[in-house]
Amino acid sequence: MTDFLLELRSEEIPARMQAGARADLEKLFRKEMDAAGVALGKITVWSTPRRLALIANGLPETTEAVSEETKGPATSAPEQALEGFLRKTGLTKDQLEIRDLKGKDTYFAVVEKPGRAVKDVLAEAIPAIVRAFPWPKSQRWGAASSSTESLRWVRPLSGIVAILGEELVECEVGGIRSGYATKGHRFHAPGEITIGGADDYAAKLSACHVIVDHVERQDLIRDEARNAAAAAGLTLVEDEGLVIENAGLTEWPVPLLGRFDEAFLDVPPETIQLTARVNQKYFVCEDADGKLADAFICTANIDATDGGEGIVAGNRKVLAARLSDARFFWEQDKKTPLAEQAKKLERITFHEKLGTVADKVERVAKLAEWLASEGIVPNCDPALARQAAELCKADLVTEMVGEFPELQGLMGGYYARAEGLPDAVADAIRDHYKPVGQGDEVPTARVTVAVSLADKLDTLRSFFAIDEKPTGSKDPFALRRAALGVLRLIASNNLRFGVAEGELLDFFADRLKVQQKEAGVRHDLIDAVFALGGEDDLVRLLARVHALQAFVATENGANLLAGYKRAANILRKEDWQGIEGQIPQTGEEDPLAVVEDPDLAEAIAAKMADRHADAEGLGYTPEPAEKNLIDALVKAEPEASAAVANEDFASAMRALATLRAPIDGFFEQVTVNDTDFRKRTSRLALLDRFRAAVHNVADFSRIEG
Repeated sequence: MTDFLLELRSEEIPARMQAGARADLEKLFRKEMDAAGVALGKITVWSTPRRLALIANGLPETTEAVSEETKGPATSAPEQALEGFLRKTGLTKDQLEIRDLKGKDTYFAVVEKPGRAVKDVLAEAIPAIVRAFPWPKSQRWGAASSSTESLRWVRPLSGIVAILGEELVECEVGGIRSGYATKGHRFHAPGEITIGGADDYAAKLSACHVIVDHVERQDLIRDEARNAAAAAGLTLVEDEGLVIENAGLTEWPVPLLGRFDEAFLDVPPETIQLTARVNQKYFVCEDADGKLADAFICTANIDATDGGEGIVAGNRKVLAARLSDARFFWEQDKKTPLAEQAKKLERITFHEKLGTVADKVERVAKLAEWLASEGIVPNCDPALARQAAELCKADLVTEMVGEFPELQGLMGGYYARAEGLPDAVADAIRDHYKPVGQGDEVPTARVTVAVSLADKLDTLRSFFAIDEKPTGSKDPFALRRAALGVLRLIASNNLRFGVAEGELLDFFADRLKVQQKEAGVRHDLIDAVFALGGEDDLVRLLARVHALQAFVATENGANLLAGYKRAANILRKEDWQGIEGQIPQTGEEDPLAVVEDPDLAEAIAAKMADRHADAEGLGYTPEPAEKNLIDALVKAEPEASAAVANEDFASAMRALATLRAPIDGFFEQVTVNDTDFRKRTSRLALLDRFRAAVHNVADFSRIEG
């Protein structure tokens, strides 16, 4: 067993492409090795801005011999078919085997392939991997680039290192031949480095100022950025995405802290952070009070002789220019009231079938005002809800949001506050897009809830009205996200109203199943409650579902479910159509019937049909287990119904739990299909009554298990 090293060196690989490239390199390598029958052990893939590296541990020296079979034509096929098969396989007729295949004698070619040197397999695999590499964007270069057949890579490929054990794997791709030599850091060690093999690869590069392990670089950036902030009495604002991006931009990362003019702190802190992050890839810091500090941390790619002072000074100038732009946008935008900005929304099309953004804003304003005035969002001032809704999209036309679309809503809140509008209005403008994702906070401020809910409901209703619904994995208008946002707003704020009807309600039901499944709730329990019909109050529905989940997890719940399914199966097998469907017109029509007087039969049926009937008046003496079930139902039915009416679903479940022992005893001791018509019909009616009592809480037929 021996280790293999492959390095593909090039000009700078964009940081955003490196994670995908690592995954693709491993995938392509495994594919080539699997096709050649090479058993693989541990595989490690690293990346820097200038190289992709793969180390495969424990490769065998040779592949195992394999036998390949190819089915040919039947022996009765025309001679031309056999000749074509022989040309394809390179065999002669006497080398073929004849086997019976579905009653026909058929030719088979069996070729024994001896094992190959893995070194030779790798020599063929490397060019195949390079040429098949699926870069999101790639380029050709040099004189060969005039041909569409020339090599493509993300940036010009400049070197290949391929070593198996200590032996060079000789190969060539696009005029680039493999070798033992790579290069170190562009500035600290620009010369060639001779690599001995996989064992010394990382150490030799590290000695030449290249940390080839991207995870190690990430850890270094994270730790040293925190240390630099702490040394200045500050706290680093954590940003894992920025850690990964900086690691993808450097081979020898050196975090350095710098300062900017504190006068820029008059600009909203999110603007400063976004300017530093997006444009310059800088971290920001907070002071002891948790406020944004006049400090940034950049990540150099060099150990500077002056300790980084020159690098920090240069980065400070660049950041100052960016922050000056942001401050200019901030000051200019504040000169125009949001109400004036909102008028410009008439020039922006929301959707060709739904009008402008101004049209949408008017719909949202009416809906938000209605939600407040009807008390659906309780304790919400309708006037403030309308005002906030009318201004919630105004910042879309501001200079700041034009530069940083990520700040929409947030900047509107700042502008509203600077303008002197009520805090409730400013907060609603700021937060009306929330919740955006599963981990995003859910608004609870009354005006914010009204505007956020109205915005999302309008989006859903509008796009469903023009038949622009999500299909499969396609959801161009993010309607699934909007529905989840509505569900979370309703659940978190205990809002009581019917959200929708028809197709849109089904859509909410599907989203609810997704949401609740992630929260650990079984989808079949949601189905069991939705199947009752007429339920569009999501708060009530979820309360019922959660009570049901807790109940079916108990022994009583599991046994009651089993009893329900047994009762339902009997009723289905007997094609139970209700009492009326069981009454014979004469005794001759039902050989089991013993009641010859139809009037008497009708009277018995009427008595049995009474949901609150007890054991009296059945026309026969019920067996003890039968009477126990009747008595239990007489007590449990009204208790469960009353609990459901009071939305006390836990109590409704407890009432149903009292039926567990009686239904078990009934099935153990009572014969349902008795020869006596009255007993048979009464007992089927009793099972139907039991089923109906359970259905008052949920449709147990939808519950799995």
